[in-house]
Amino acid sequence: MGKLTAIAVKAHLTTPGTYQDGDGLFLKVDKRGGASWLLRLQHDGKRRDIGIGSAKMVTLAIAREKARELRTAVKVERRDVLAERKDASAAKVTFKEAAIQYHAENEGGWKSKTYARQWLAGLETYAFPRLGKETTGSITAADIIATLSPIWQTIPDTARQVRNRICVVLDYAHAKGWRSSEAPSGNGSLKAGRGLPRQQKEQEHREAMPYAQIPAFIKTLQRKPSFGRLGLEMIILTCVRSQELRFATWDEFDLENLLWTVPAAHMKRNKAHIVPLSDMALAVLERARAYRLAGTNLVFPGVNGGTMSDMTLLKCLRDLTHGDMGPGGKPFTVHGFRSSLTDWAADQTEFSKEVVDKAKAHKTPDATEAAYRRTTYLGTPDNPGPRVRLMDAWGEYCSSGSDSNGQ
Repeated sequence: MGKLTAIAVKAHLTTPGTYQDGDGLFLKVDKRGGASWLLRLQHDGKRRDIGIGSAKMVTLAIAREKARELRTAVKVERRDVLAERKDASAAKVTFKEAAIQYHAENEGGWKSKTYARQWLAGLETYAFPRLGKETTGSITAADIIATLSPIWQTIPDTARQVRNRICVVLDYAHAKGWRSSEAPSGNGSLKAGRGLPRQQKEQEHREAMPYAQIPAFIKTLQRKPSFGRLGLEMIILTCVRSQELRFATWDEFDLENLLWTVPAAHMKRNKAHIVPLSDMALAVLERARAYRLAGTNLVFPGVNGGTMSDMTLLKCLRDLTHGDMGPGGKPFTVHGFRSSLTDWAADQTEFSKEVVDKAKAHKTPDATEAAYRRTTYLGTPDNPGPRVRLMDAWGEYCSSGSDSNGQ
């Protein structure tokens, strides 16, 4: 039997103080006239006061019943009631909302506006479709694993970046009180070899289309315009990686001097890269400008003006090659076009391996050699260097089976 009565409770509501009923239940009346039922319990060795409701709305009998249910939940079922309530109070905060708020609060401190845009774009492409509408408190390791599984082996670097960004958003949600726990640990269930499979080691050789087939392939690309096809053609002509192409913006192109400066934030080695533009590459840009979407500065945007997905380029390639296999018995890859240029250049007498490596933004393996070989091989407007001649010659070769105007 409790110490309080309904009559006593009514009397206490006008006098500030703490009034015990027993078994941890008590009535607290503050100096401003507020009165609440609280239940004091021990959980994990810590004393916690759990609110039951306003004493002006919850009767003594109901307060005792709720207190009994809470004691059972904590002492018998071993539940963390306060954590559950925290999750419930944050039920309307979705992962997408949390990610956008985190991005808005932190983008000013990142190394560049381009990186800030790229950071959120990765989540928009790979995380929001599955997790965007989920509440932050409800997302588990299993949900993250299911989100990452489709890209974990196919684009491993991107998948790891997305995993890390998802965890950052969930840690942020925890700090804001929208989630009862921090994100699953990268050393726990989200570590490769545990909840996620071990990623296959990236092979140096990726199936490349033989360069003899490329002029005809480009002609096929030009038959039906789309940003995916234009992007794939630009990758072939400039030898850039797909990320550098997908995040390219119009302000990166100097059409007067025929140069494309890829910012460091887009590059694999985080170092800016200059690409000479051939006549064929300029023709691609002209066609892309003709189809330019309002509201985006991306040259080759994806759906609704957002960043194009890696899968868009790969699907375009697979659709146009109809499942044809390369010399290694595997389907052609977008990255493989860099090898196509390498093979073509190796059969020419004019272009050295050093020039081709520079065109591909490869790192010089020997540290001493890298310290002294600092030339860009670009030359000057009056005396074009070997990289300019390489891109021009490659563009002319690629156009030998196509119309440079894309007709």
